[in-house]
Amino acid sequence: MTVSVPSFAKINLGLRIGPFRPDGFHELRTVYQTIGLHDILRVSVERGSGMEIRCNDPRVPRDSTNTCWKIIERVVQTLKARGHVRIEIEKRLPVQGGLGGASGNAVAAMLGLERALGKMIPGTDRLRIAAEVGSDLPLFVIGGTVLGVGRGEEVYPLPDLPAMPCVIALPELAVSTPKAFAEWDKLTVAAHSDRMLEFGREISAWLNARPVASKPRRSGVFARGGGRAENPLLDLVRTGIENDFEKVVFPQYPELLEVKRVLERSGAVYASLSGSGSAVYGVFESQAKARAAAGKLEKLGTRALVTSTLPRRQYWRRLLATSS
Repeated sequence: MTVSVPSFAKINLGLRIGPFRPDGFHELRTVYQTIGLHDILRVSVERGSGMEIRCNDPRVPRDSTNTCWKIIERVVQTLKARGHVRIEIEKRLPVQGGLGGASGNAVAAMLGLERALGKMIPGTDRLRIAAEVGSDLPLFVIGGTVLGVGRGEEVYPLPDLPAMPCVIALPELAVSTPKAFAEWDKLTVAAHSDRMLEFGREISAWLNARPVASKPRRSGVFARGGGRAENPLLDLVRTGIENDFEKVVFPQYPELLEVKRVLERSGAVYASLSGSGSAVYGVFESQAKARAAAGKLEKLGTRALVTSTLPRRQYWRRLLATSS
């Protein structure tokens, strides 16, 4: 039996980098948002034993270093399953793009294997297994708008933002996340504890719709005080959320900064690097503006895709609409 599962991408609505942890990771604060762009995974279980990974992109590993391999090993052990597991990955998302492609693949593989075996893993075990494999995986166990803390693996569902048109710009370059973290560590920044608290206050202000003091954002969008806006995303933007990686990635790759500026000039409600990049996205209030922005980027030689943010209910509806 073969089960097909969409493997969705994510963007980061703000990302705060904290102190270096004893486990070798950095403390992080971020708001994840799932989006409609996706890969396709086909999971099957046959007679025999072992595992096999196939992919149409040669850059994707097919051995035990693949996140799908790691998570399937744990799922097989947890469910005490038998058989030869084959995973076929139809790659549509960029590799090393900051969109969580490999992490989404792993969670889709887990859900696909559950379906193929006719067995379910309890939600708490899904989250535990996902966190053991990688920092970005647990967000895909929840979907929608998600708060990520710790190294990003500790996740909490937030009130869902509405579906909004989104442009994902995909410059043809790869940004090394370890190198970006190393560059960040060289910067002289405010006390880490203060930065983590500041992010907490921003999110609390958003959730409680408290007035936020006016201050210009580096993105070019001005934050304003006041109560709830007509769109919750505007309230979140008002808090002054930013992605810390931009401070070290944009100086190294000025073309990414220019992509962000094009999105902003085209009317994006919010534009940012996703993760450490190289993907840059812009969220728009209408499909027409999003398509126009994508057209401008394409004319400048940057691949751009128009999609939508994916709220939790839509995420799970599409994720569970598997075909055999």
